[in-house]
Amino acid sequence: MSLEQKLAEWQEMQTAYLKKIRELVEGMKSSLQIVPYFTYSLQVSHHSHKENYILGTFHVQNVGHQAVNNPMICIKLTPPELFEFSGKYVYPDTKQPMQLANAWERMNEAANKEEFWLRPKKESIAPGETISFSNFQVKWLSDTTYNGSIQGFVYTDEMKEGLHAVNQIQINGTIVEEEDFYEEE
Repeated sequence: MSLEQKLAEWQEMQTAYLKKIRELVEGMKSSLQIVPYFTYSLQVSHHSHKENYILGTFHVQNVGHQAVNNPMICIKLTPPELFEFSGKYVYPDTKQPMQLANAWERMNEAANKEEFWLRPKKESIAPGETISFSNFQVKWLSDTTYNGSIQGFVYTDEMKEGLHAVNQIQINGTIVEEEDFYEEE
């Protein structure tokens, strides 16, 4: 094989590689890239039978290059009997329209205290945009020991299998009575 033939073969290979790289880059540009995450603050009492709470926001950020349609989030509380959840949401069959600013619509039954399936008024998330379920509150009373978690998921028409939030809220603690505390010292 002559030098010219080897050079021509090498150029063909390089052209094929560049074409494949371009296809991969184009595929990356059109892929969905959603980042769901929590921000929150805690108010924890270290005394028995006192109220504790989390004030949180669940964000869904579209860092991709295409819009995502019909977003829905699920906030899951485990164990549900530990927590009391509240936030700005209404039910689909409510007589009043979504008048609360930034209100979301709860899609599952009110009796379900473990999962909160919520849909925003907005039907899509544009590239570079973030939607947020803001200022939800989770309360619990502590007796002696408590342990629970709050997880978040997002679903869209394009991601029917869903995506877990990049973080979750994990809480646990033990309340020590004052007399028990002083006995240990």
